[in-house]
Amino acid sequence: MLTWPHEDTDWAYCLEEITDTYLQLADAITRHEHLLVVEPVRGYARRQLEQCLSPTQQRQVTYHTCPSDDTWARDHGPITLVDDNGGCRVLDFRFNGWGEKFPAEKDNAITRSIYEAGLLQGDYENHLDFVLEGGSIESDGRGTVFTTSACLLASHRNQPLTQEEIAQQLMEHLRAERVVWLDHGILEGDDTDGHIDTIVRVTPDNTLLYVGSGDEEDPQHEDFLLLERQLQGLRTAAGHPYRLIALPMPDAIYEEGERLPATYANFLVINGAVIYPTYAQPEKDTQARKAIARAFPQRELIGIDARTIIRQHGSIHCLTMDLKR
Repeated sequence: MLTWPHEDTDWAYCLEEITDTYLQLADAITRHEHLLVVEPVRGYARRQLEQCLSPTQQRQVTYHTCPSDDTWARDHGPITLVDDNGGCRVLDFRFNGWGEKFPAEKDNAITRSIYEAGLLQGDYENHLDFVLEGGSIESDGRGTVFTTSACLLASHRNQPLTQEEIAQQLMEHLRAERVVWLDHGILEGDDTDGHIDTIVRVTPDNTLLYVGSGDEEDPQHEDFLLLERQLQGLRTAAGHPYRLIALPMPDAIYEEGERLPATYANFLVINGAVIYPTYAQPEKDTQARKAIARAFPQRELIGIDARTIIRQHGSIHCLTMDLKR
């Protein structure tokens, strides 16, 4: 799922550049799987995509017209649970603009709109009394959910619930058996309060890909060193250490004096491929590609320049949401 950028979003000042990035994402995705595009006005995104996708790829796209405040599908889109028999449940949590920082009324209605249009497989579950963004959780698919204390305990989300009460809600709604809380690794410029998909990703075979501590002169170094140490101490549900693969820390990128939250961890896994962010930093981009290849040796790797995306403080995974079709 992609929610298409338009002039009434925060992308207005760089709409041409971000639209080009979206077209690249759509091209990569439709070479491997189906794509749902949420567009603000009927035909708005279709006209742009028809100019760059082949007829075969165009048949891989479904469009849904719905108003949106912004385009971060990972956080306002549905979270899907799939059971061992392929049955699905569509979970609709409340999105409140990352702790009421930004408008979210339109975005918060997107999941229900898509479901009522018959575009989602599975039974709908209304959890709009609980704030949860897709980027704030990772799962191994076997009962363990990972999250960060900085995000889920941040103000204007689920107060006055305690950490234990939030963990219980997560386990109940996501049918999980345990919650692993990470306490370090906040990227400068991140306005999500520390989404886990910017720092640590769960990959096959009990492997965690994580952002390394980088240069000792980097102000983020100490916090990410503490993150690494915490990961080294984690154990799987069976009591085994995780296999850890470090991603490089990108060189700092600034806009108007503000450091942007560049990260290689914000990649997207699709059928047969991994789409990962690049930053025109050849050495670091190559290191990231090799690290991701170790975790996904059988998948095609597709790099897409994410420098425009991070101008609005997110990256590739943040823009997309996985659905069951």
